[in-house]
Amino acid sequence: MHRNPRAVIRAAVSLTRPAAAPTAAAVQTLPKATPSPALAAWRPLPEAAPLGSGSSRRRSFSSSSAADYGKDVDEVNRKFAEAREEIEAAMESKETVYFNEEASIARDAANEALDAFDALLARLPPADADALRRSMGLKMEQLKAELKQLED
Repeated sequence: MHRNPRAVIRAAVSLTRPAAAPTAAAVQTLPKATPSPALAAWRPLPEAAPLGSGSSRRRSFSSSSAADYGKDVDEVNRKFAEAREEIEAAMESKETVYFNEEASIARDAANEALDAFDALLARLPPADADALRRSMGLKMEQLKAELKQLED
């Protein structure tokens, strides 16, 4: 069984809707573009020094690994959002026969998000880990509190 049946139903309904074809009134033909003489003589400027290169301003992630960490942060955020949805679904099913199953799914999702966050913190250099802790730490504490509230 899928973890979120509502999402499956929404996706199935969206597939059954016919795609809207553009009408003749909506399609316009544009005139051919002619190059401007000013653009023909354009040349790029020489490379300038990066902003803040001589100042004491610090970047949150180093440029060589920012893309690597960005994907991991996005994954942690996705898992956080999924865990919040599962906790909300479990809270809605309180005092029903489905509560134990929903609570188990919510616990697993929350633990997965928290573990991913901790693993990311362990891989980051100390300065970057502190920046990530400042930016996402409260969200993770909120997740822990909501999980504890589910247990009560």
